[in-house]
Amino acid sequence: MSLISSSSFNKWKRDLLHVLYPQNCLICRHEFNQTKLAICPVCLSELVYTHFEDYTGETNLDKLFWGRVQLEGTYALLRFKQENSTQQILHELKYKDNPQVGKHFGKEIGTKLKGLAKFSDVDALVPVPLHPKKEFVRGYNQAEIICKGIAESSGVMLRKDLLKRISFTESQTKKGKSSRWENMQNRFRIQGTKSTGLKHLLVVDDVVTTGSTLETCVRILREEFPDAKISIAVLAVAE
Repeated sequence: MSLISSSSFNKWKRDLLHVLYPQNCLICRHEFNQTKLAICPVCLSELVYTHFEDYTGETNLDKLFWGRVQLEGTYALLRFKQENSTQQILHELKYKDNPQVGKHFGKEIGTKLKGLAKFSDVDALVPVPLHPKKEFVRGYNQAEIICKGIAESSGVMLRKDLLKRISFTESQTKKGKSSRWENMQNRFRIQGTKSTGLKHLLVVDDVVTTGSTLETCVRILREEFPDAKISIAVLAVAE
């Protein structure tokens, strides 16, 4: 009786583990063969990255905030438009009880930011807060989940205690830029006095379209931290 080769044994072990613990794609949730990635090859091939980390000049996200708020830097991992794979990711994260997808891409954002000089001294991650009622219904704050992924891969601390949403807002999806800005006024506030010597805050959200929500958060943080640098990072930027 011949002995089983190590390669055959390892293949048998992988196949058995796949049967016992099937791998499901974080985006489409279809089962696929185990790999180090949590996304199937089909969904991976459809992702539209910004590649902002390779830009030497201004990005469209930088330009979105020109003349509105002072920012040290901006970053978005993916490009979002109707019917592309990024829309599916955001839908899974916000409406399909799939926080794992947010953490996965948060780790990727953290890895990208580590290689960018303008983000090298970030010392606090500030998620855009949800109203407690909405967070209770959803089960989590998607911006906080993304922050947890960034923290895991970058080592920067999460500070979800800095900002608080104080009023419930209806969906922003169908609102124009001016309507969104008006809808955001007086929606957030600083939670007490938090002047703790922070030097560079990174405000994190899932997607930016008009930028009204992030602009409001940055303005409020600027009042409390007038000497700190403030940057933003999002999972996706709308085109």
